[in-house]
Amino acid sequence: MKTHHQAVYQQFDEQANAYLTSQVHAQGEDLLALQRLLQGCQAEDVLDLGCGAGHASFYTAPWVKSVTAYDLSDSMLSVVAKNAQERQLTNIATCKGTAEQLPFADNHFDRVISRYSAHHWHDVEKALREVRRVLKVGGKGIFIDVVSPGHPLLDIYLQTVEVLRDTSHIRDYSAGEWAGMFNNAGLFVSGVQSFRLPLEFTSWVERMRTPQPLVEAIRQFQNTLSDEVKHHFALQADGSFTSDVMLFEFHRQ
Repeated sequence: MKTHHQAVYQQFDEQANAYLTSQVHAQGEDLLALQRLLQGCQAEDVLDLGCGAGHASFYTAPWVKSVTAYDLSDSMLSVVAKNAQERQLTNIATCKGTAEQLPFADNHFDRVISRYSAHHWHDVEKALREVRRVLKVGGKGIFIDVVSPGHPLLDIYLQTVEVLRDTSHIRDYSAGEWAGMFNNAGLFVSGVQSFRLPLEFTSWVERMRTPQPLVEAIRQFQNTLSDEVKHHFALQADGSFTSDVMLFEFHRQ
């Protein structure tokens, strides 16, 4: 029987280089906002939770003492280690594991960051409790992810196309759901920023190697949508659309 963690590993371990070269992941307003928030953090040890191909780690490393790039995928971690060396970012180390069970001591990190990863996690609240555990008292975090607009009509579009494109997807949570999960984990949100993320359809499905029948199912589904949904997601004739992204700043007391 295949577990969810095994499904995520299988989905992403073969796509590491595609995520390294993906413009969606390699750049963006959110990464620049992340860097701005790291000003004055030269003495901090940072955990990049669900680091993927390492873009958040690469943006973070020049501004902090150390970065631990943490992911479930061996191939992703190999890509991070290789490219950190090529970029002469000597303060990046890699570590393998799940978000729900972190192999670090209590009060270990000054800051935890995560970008475009949590929608794959099996149990986000459990992962956030682990984040709180490994953060030092007064430690901070920055999480960035695609979010649900909240309204059921818009939510069902987003979750449907996400899981058809990538069967390891669990959920893009709404801002309200995130607030509740942070609160339940004993973490306090201190700031939120919103962004819009354009997704070019062909590269979006090719990056995940979505099987053609599922690609066709997405396009058929898009053709049935109301004007309200098409407008919110700026749906284009070729299937390209725009998602909502939020950056959450939080801290542990």
